[in-house]
Amino acid sequence: MTDLILPALKTSHALTGPAPKVDVHAHTRAVRGDLAHVRYAGQVFVSHYAVPMPHTVGSAGAILRAAGRDDADMIGTLAAGEAFNLLDKAGGWGWGQQGEDGLVGYLPLTALEP
Repeated sequence: MTDLILPALKTSHALTGPAPKVDVHAHTRAVRGDLAHVRYAGQVFVSHYAVPMPHTVGSAGAILRAAGRDDADMIGTLAAGEAFNLLDKAGGWGWGQQGEDGLVGYLPLTALEP
């Protein structure tokens, strides 16, 4: 039986277009879906912008992770005494940037000096 409303297509009509952009700065730009460093205001659209709260990494150092959990991928390590600019904190984890232009990721809040 032939469909009179949607006749059978004999050719492929696959959608094509540009490949999705890969953000090569994903781990060095303090931008995520809901929040960005205030320096990106006017450059990226997110619901909130944050002024960084400067902290210092504690004596044990810290592992910077891709998500706020212990089994998340490791992005890098932070040495004791290193600057960490905290932009958000929730559930015992902080999201921010190593210094002014270093790696961006999550670390346990306990890794920061009070």
